[in-house]
Amino acid sequence: MSSDDEANEELSRTLDEAFQLCGRISPRDTFRCTLHMVTWNVATAEPPGDVTSLLQLDAQPATDLYVIGLQEVNAAPLRFLSDLLVEDSWSHLLMNTLASRGYIKVVCIRALYLCLVFMSDQGPLSLSGIYGNRSDQGPLSLSGIYGNKGGVSVRFSLYGHMICFVNCHLTAHMGYALQRVDEFEYILETQDFDLDNTPTVRDTSQVVFWFGDLNFRISDHGMHFLRSSINSGRFNLLWERDQLLTMKKKEPFLQEFEEGPLKFKPTYKFNRNSDTYDTSGKKRKPAWTDRILWRIKPKSPPPEDDEAERASTSTQHSDDGQEEYPIKVLQDTYTCDPSYGVSDHKPVIGIFNLEMRKRCDSALVSVCPEGQWSADQDAVLSYTILEDFMSSTWDWVGLYKVRGTKELVWETLRSKRERVAGEYVLGYYSYNMQSIVGFSHNFQVSHSGY
Repeated sequence: MSSDDEANEELSRTLDEAFQLCGRISPRDTFRCTLHMVTWNVATAEPPGDVTSLLQLDAQPATDLYVIGLQEVNAAPLRFLSDLLVEDSWSHLLMNTLASRGYIKVVCIRALYLCLVFMSDQGPLSLSGIYGNRSDQGPLSLSGIYGNKGGVSVRFSLYGHMICFVNCHLTAHMGYALQRVDEFEYILETQDFDLDNTPTVRDTSQVVFWFGDLNFRISDHGMHFLRSSINSGRFNLLWERDQLLTMKKKEPFLQEFEEGPLKFKPTYKFNRNSDTYDTSGKKRKPAWTDRILWRIKPKSPPPEDDEAERASTSTQHSDDGQEEYPIKVLQDTYTCDPSYGVSDHKPVIGIFNLEMRKRCDSALVSVCPEGQWSADQDAVLSYTILEDFMSSTWDWVGLYKVRGTKELVWETLRSKRERVAGEYVLGYYSYNMQSIVGFSHNFQVSHSGY
């Protein structure tokens, strides 16, 4: 070995030791993915013909994960009830558009607000890395049944990191800023994802994204000053009177949430199919009602010596007190897309880079079909527990038919009589986690007699 090779080997060894001593993570241990978020109050409108610009589908590198939150989707009661039976036009457009680009629908929750999550099947993410997805909703109407204010949330594990998205539509009008804060706090406290004894979203999620039509306004300034500041691009003159920024200074729990600078035009209220702010008799003042914020769970303190054994199972610290599984959220873009005019709101886009160290790198259970499967014959499968998790005698394995739109929520076929030839996948369902925690590869079921 030459002296140069020896020097390089020594340098590499020294750097590795330095990373370990400092508790830092080397680049090869870090998982990165891009997240594209959209929030849009569509004001009961039908979708536009094309959403390529909204989703920035031609951007390079391609997005790994899409999270789309809409508000006021088909808000008429009869239309809402009919949409429970058939797919709404917004879901249909978004699913078909992204499926044609190789994206898979991970979860969709539909109410008067819509939240969809799509994952690329070509990027660094994999189905084995996303599991335990749960959804919940919290209407704020007095009846608890119908009203266009409230929120829906989606939570799932991304390589062992619990991520939660809370899509909200809060109370409108200038004088209700404090009520909006109370509503959001109520939504956070009541989202239990249908699980018993579930701590709050803030306690269980390492990252919470709060987005939607939050309805905070710009107070005190007159219409002339507002429009003059907007037309000249001096948005910073309006930040001091933005109600959300003001409330963040007063409310400790809001101070945990971060937001990028508001360097785009206020997104409400516009004349439809126009770039002109409201010219109706009401002449609503422009405001940044549509927002995207995020919160990283505060670091827990290093364990005390006498509690080290107990704390090691509930924290993410290594023996030296450093974070063992850190996660970073870096915002790359925060803007609106003024080209869409079907609503009196403009859609807001947030693009993020997520950096994390994988806490788990595989599915919890491996499922595999054995031999050739036929539509009219019994079949055999095998499964293997890959990671420790709380299994139950109520766990089961389902056979699902894969649809052409690349959804993860396939139709379950419960008997041979319902089974037809085609492409299928097996999913292991955990009763305790209330989620599918392992998938097989796609495989073919042949026609009877073949």
